[in-house]
Amino acid sequence: MILVTGSTGHLGNVLVRLLVASGQKVKAMVAPFEDAVPLEGLPVEVVRGDIRDQKFVEDSCKGVETVYHLAAVISILGKKKVVYDVNVGGTENVIYACKKNNVHRLVYVSSIHALCELKPGSLVDESVCIDPNKTVGDYAKSKAIATLEILKSAKQGLNAIVVCPTGIVGPYDWRVSEMGNLLLLYSRNLLKVGVEGSFDFVDVRDVANLLIQACGKASSGELFIASGQYTTIRAFIQMLQRIRPHRSVNVFLPRYVAYPVSLITSAYYLMKKKKPLLTPYSIHTLTRNYVYSHQKATIQLGYNPRPLVDSLRDAMQWFEDNGYVRPINAPLTFVERSS
Repeated sequence: MILVTGSTGHLGNVLVRLLVASGQKVKAMVAPFEDAVPLEGLPVEVVRGDIRDQKFVEDSCKGVETVYHLAAVISILGKKKVVYDVNVGGTENVIYACKKNNVHRLVYVSSIHALCELKPGSLVDESVCIDPNKTVGDYAKSKAIATLEILKSAKQGLNAIVVCPTGIVGPYDWRVSEMGNLLLLYSRNLLKVGVEGSFDFVDVRDVANLLIQACGKASSGELFIASGQYTTIRAFIQMLQRIRPHRSVNVFLPRYVAYPVSLITSAYYLMKKKKPLLTPYSIHTLTRNYVYSHQKATIQLGYNPRPLVDSLRDAMQWFEDNGYVRPINAPLTFVERSS
């Protein structure tokens, strides 16, 4: 039996699908307040509870051989206590439960942001240190702390590995991730400006496959970067325009303009209780211009991520097929899915 926490998230539900397709028995942990629609129709055992509840996590791990721990709060504005309670406290509960139940293998999904900040333009690989004091933002700090707890437990005998994805894109984005939100804004002609910067984007299916490969082949205590393709934001928008033609985003803000704009727009969206696209943290991330290496995963696990344009095309098609956006040739009148 395999337990997947964060099973209704973008990466979580794709991982569950791959595990089920390979004939595995899966127990899917779902938070009490979350919709289980992403798992609809899948032959899985759903257990509802809070990752912050140690007894619930311990009980969920009974009879389980492998745990994929994906549950996390990805918050770049506010919710500081929840971020640490879930990302750090929840991980500590999973570690405790795995030890208590003699779980054979723990696979932890961290984040590329858990790695220490370097000089802009640097190459980032697994040799980069993990130190919460050398990261920016509560999300990154919380993931760094949790990652260190996993690696410490591995040294103490827990059979655990860590995977750090970059920016995840692709289909099956039921709950609309940060990247999914950007794609929907573009599809609805609401994306007016870009940022002079870059990032690395990876397909959700490639990350899920890497998790499974790492679970079966990697040594305990190993950490792998799951990167995909480095691209500038200009090139990213150009890919979208080839896939789904819209009015061109011709304005790309430099950092010194984008940062103050993000402060204003973030405050506005918070008042409206909507998800902002430009935030001080997103501007910081996009203007570091890091290049992320997945050479270790490629050499040791055969990792070979697909081209970004394929991921974007599949993501756009999935959103269209599931009613989030209208087909390209459809009339302009349509009902948008709530995101």
